[in-house]
Parts: sequence; C-alpha cells; structure tokens
Amino acid sequence: MQGDESANKAEQSEAAEREAAKQRLLAQAEAERVPVDDTTRAVPDRRWRRDQR
Repeated sequence: MQGDESANKAEQSEAAEREAAKQRLLAQAEAERVPVDDTTRAVPDRRWRRDQR
C-alpha cells in the first residue's frame, strides 16, 4: 500500500509543478504582451527608398 501512496504523492507533486510552470509562462507572456494599438499603428519605413537609388 505504501508504494501506491508514494506514487500518488509523486503524481500530485508533478501535477503541481506543471501547474506552477504553466502559471509562470502565462505571467511571462502577459508581461511581454504588446497592446493591439502598438501592433496596428503604421510606422513609416523609408529604408527601402534608399536601396532603390
């Protein structure tokens, strides 16, 4: 019986670690998220004109 308990504890521990890792990734992604306004704003880029001369 004790083998089953330790296996169950190991599974619970791994599940908790996976959940913690998932939460860290979500927090990091949220911190690095760029607002939509910043990604849709047109930024003039005239470098290509210099290359055509």
